[in-house]
Amino acid sequence: MAQVKFFGRRSALEPRRQALSQTVHGVVMEVLGLPPGKRAHRFFPLDDADFVMPEGRSPAYTIIEVLMMSGRTVETRKRLVRRLFDALERELGLLPQDVEICLIESPPENWGFRGLHGDEAALPYDVRR
Repeated sequence: MAQVKFFGRRSALEPRRQALSQTVHGVVMEVLGLPPGKRAHRFFPLDDADFVMPEGRSPAYTIIEVLMMSGRTVETRKRLVRRLFDALERELGLLPQDVEICLIESPPENWGFRGLHGDEAALPYDVRR
């Protein structure tokens, strides 16, 4: 299970919404083994005044939060972050200094979907890889 949130300036985030979703989902499928239909993405386009950025960032600065069930190895999590940076630069031209990624993990028993707790659901992918 993984859900992705995208935060950025409205003027930069909205035009690339579809491309961001496609790119990030491709990486999540590759690294975490999620199936093609398992896409849960939310976009938070903000007005310039509502999105204060660190120095040295361009207007394309984007924050990506990936909420997922805990259990994946350090190597898998690091591979996910590295592949996201690489794919976003290669496919969208987003420079690494304009992207921040945060993986947020929560135990499976804290998730609820399809009327079940996450630790009770039979998933078609492994959250322990």
